[in-house]
Amino acid sequence: MPREIGQDPTGAFQFGVEMLGTQVAGFSEVSGIGMETELEEYREGGVNDHCHYFPKGTKYSKLVLKRGVIGANDLWSWYRGCVSGAIKRKTISIILYDYSRTEVRRWSVVDAFPVKWVGPDLKSDSNAVAVESIELVHRGITVIKGS
Repeated sequence: MPREIGQDPTGAFQFGVEMLGTQVAGFSEVSGIGMETELEEYREGGVNDHCHYFPKGTKYSKLVLKRGVIGANDLWSWYRGCVSGAIKRKTISIILYDYSRTEVRRWSVVDAFPVKWVGPDLKSDSNAVAVESIELVHRGITVIKGS
């Protein structure tokens, strides 16, 4: 039986990040695209073979963006603004591409702002790229299928 087009899994290495509709300098890693519904567990008296579960609410994972250090201080400035009380929320889009650079999926992260910034580990005996990361909280994720 032949496979349908688009049924092969997409590699996780071709992606882009947009902030406010503009592509941001190449991030090497994005993690934390997730959410979880918290449950209330209820054990009914006399029913010993299972529990009842009731949804309490949904919480969203913190989004972590990592990239090589570049000349721009945009992530640092954004975080420092939040530290000083000037919280600027942004919509972030993470775009996953297939092998031909066609958009497969887009995650839209709503009203994100930074809560943690981490600078690079510097070692004189290494030739690794200097990487900075920023951790974001947000109000939700929307999944949009690519064209």
